[in-house]
Amino acid sequence: MSHLRPRPPSGTLRQLLARLQPATTAPAVASLAFAMLAPAALAQTATNASPAPAVPPTAAHETSLPTVKVEDTADPMEVNNGYQATETRVGRVKQDPHDVAQAVTSVTHQLMEEQQVGSLREALRNVSGLTFNAAEGGRAGDNMMLRGFYTFGDMYLDGIRDTAQYNRETFFLEQIDVLRGSASMLFGRGQAGGVINLVSKTPKRADAYTLTGSLGTETYSEVTADLNKRLGEDSAIRVNLMKRNEGSWRENPVTGTEPEVDRGGAQVSLSLGMQTDNEFNFSYLYLRNRDIPDYGFSFDNATRAPNTNFTPDTFWGVDGNFDDSDVNVVTGSWTHRFSPKTELLTSLRYGNYERSYWARTPSATVTPNADGTIPGNGGNWNAGPTRSMDYETLALQSVLTSSFRAWDMKHEVVGGVEYLHEDSHRSSLLNLGGTTIASGIPPLFQPYVEGTGGLNNFTSDSYALYLQDTVEFIPFWKATLGVRRDNLDAEYTSATSPQLNYGEWSYRAALSYQPTETAHYYFGYSDSFSPTADLYQLTVAPQPPETSEVYEIGAKWMFFDGDLSFRTALYSATKYWERSSDLESTAAILTKKRRTNGFELEAAGRITPNWEIFSGLALMDAEILDTAENVNATTGVITKGNLGYIGQRPRNTPEYTFNLWTTYALGGGWKIGGGVEVKGDRYGYNPSGAGAVPTLPGSTEFHPNTAPSYDRWDAMVAYEQKSWAARLNVKNLFDDVYYDSIYDNGPFTVPGTGRQIILTGELKY
Repeated sequence: MSHLRPRPPSGTLRQLLARLQPATTAPAVASLAFAMLAPAALAQTATNASPAPAVPPTAAHETSLPTVKVEDTADPMEVNNGYQATETRVGRVKQDPHDVAQAVTSVTHQLMEEQQVGSLREALRNVSGLTFNAAEGGRAGDNMMLRGFYTFGDMYLDGIRDTAQYNRETFFLEQIDVLRGSASMLFGRGQAGGVINLVSKTPKRADAYTLTGSLGTETYSEVTADLNKRLGEDSAIRVNLMKRNEGSWRENPVTGTEPEVDRGGAQVSLSLGMQTDNEFNFSYLYLRNRDIPDYGFSFDNATRAPNTNFTPDTFWGVDGNFDDSDVNVVTGSWTHRFSPKTELLTSLRYGNYERSYWARTPSATVTPNADGTIPGNGGNWNAGPTRSMDYETLALQSVLTSSFRAWDMKHEVVGGVEYLHEDSHRSSLLNLGGTTIASGIPPLFQPYVEGTGGLNNFTSDSYALYLQDTVEFIPFWKATLGVRRDNLDAEYTSATSPQLNYGEWSYRAALSYQPTETAHYYFGYSDSFSPTADLYQLTVAPQPPETSEVYEIGAKWMFFDGDLSFRTALYSATKYWERSSDLESTAAILTKKRRTNGFELEAAGRITPNWEIFSGLALMDAEILDTAENVNATTGVITKGNLGYIGQRPRNTPEYTFNLWTTYALGGGWKIGGGVEVKGDRYGYNPSGAGAVPTLPGSTEFHPNTAPSYDRWDAMVAYEQKSWAARLNVKNLFDDVYYDSIYDNGPFTVPGTGRQIILTGELKY
């Protein structure tokens, strides 16, 4: 298998002994220490003292030390080196990210902890080239763009598809892996931007208990618990708990309502036969959200910038607004190890995701209503999107990995089979009684009933088979070739096409040159496809599925004895038959062809024993190359749609992003840190009619709604001891107003957090 870097050695006996198996007895540890120190001590004695009398052979035999067997039982995910991930399965095989012939970004647990990260969204601010879409149009929940392409169909939890619409948390995560570029050969249907894989915390072989509590401005409070108990020699249980409440610096000036986060969750995981030939893992994850959603700030049609007719702290929501969700995910896995180099991982998962929301969208109205209320979309108290969703999945997958020699060459093979069943129900909401609430009547959103508008049922079965081989055909040179077949059968109760069947091949190829363990140069190709059926529960017939292909050349280096990883990548990603990302647009074709050419730099790890850094830079040159064709059903005449978009920069794709987080240990337990997130301006398109192109009033020049560029600075100071720690985080240090997400068809943009101060205490035992 690929080389895995262990945690860099500390160089001190105390830290080395700390890595020993917990069951090691005190006499054995003492014997080991003596065995290590005795040669040096005897050598020193021999130098400074007179020669000793010869010892008879029998006496020497009687005083010899017994053999001590030492085994390193470090848990798999414990090898992460601070901000530097040294293990990942994002390539479907356990390997070092340094060995993956594709750009990989990993956000580690320590990085999230030091930044006081709660949501997945906050954690992904550390990923260069990533931007956020506002939660809207049925795709509410975690909704990101990577390299300029949407990723809401590319979310995975421990390697299993997790595309449900909900807001994810990080309290139960060990790290987040982002595999950049098309990845359909490894994961099935997806996009050109990449795959975001969440890695759950798993039980460890040593007892460990961590409790944290946080208080902050804007009514912020959070408590978490991470409790690991060893049950036997090869078994353990781990429980992770979280409860968080958070207000906002924005409020409705009439009602005093604020956007609100009210979330909780728990994960319980059990491992049996850990690191044996047959290892079993079981987990149950529950997440509960009871939020008041924030649909942001409207654009001014006269300037195409965020509306200046209201102050940025104006919020259009009211107390009756809600965004409720309950997530239940049950997973079982069995790892059978045929040998140290061959294993079969089989996983079975059932997921149920229930969600409903009723929100108010912002208004571009210049003044409040006569009664002092803040007008929503159309001036109606109750205007805005409503949705009720119930989504169920059943997934079964087996992955076989093996490393061997054949035909005098080294092979690393990964192959697998997958089955996924999806059952989705979606509808709009009405107030109790089934009628729309009239304008001006106080909002009574709850209780509510499902309406018939937007009703849609969607059921699908998908099957996949894939195989990949990485061959070291001459020393230091490896070639990777993979192929996959996916078949999707879907049925609808409401759509243009009530049935949808797709069968697609996907490919992955790469050439790697690794002259040393610290240097890796590669060139790769990957493609992807997505019928969008599972994402929208509707499609556009007879259009083909979305497809994309990515070419990437890159290099990865390790510096400072492996403590600092550095990578760079140059890529070209082309996407065909792109759908609109907004469900309300009935899955219309937005572009026929567009491309992003990009350049990335990233560093993660330690520069010195006290100085750690995580940073990334992404430059993106994105362009719409062609738009879809419209066919007149009567005349058959073919015309191009939205010609003015050709040659323009695609939506929500800045020309640059930059992120930096760095800390320095001052000594005596003190640590200081800080960082910055930088993003260029982003477009949000809102054509007013067929073929319309966004312009300023009285102008013919292309000018879409634009969220301005921004830089947000954060800071941290911490005092850490072995069994406890205290940390002070300041988010948005300079209290700047910035807009971190954008929506096309609203159109609106959502302001980011104001200055927020959070004090956290932590206990470990």
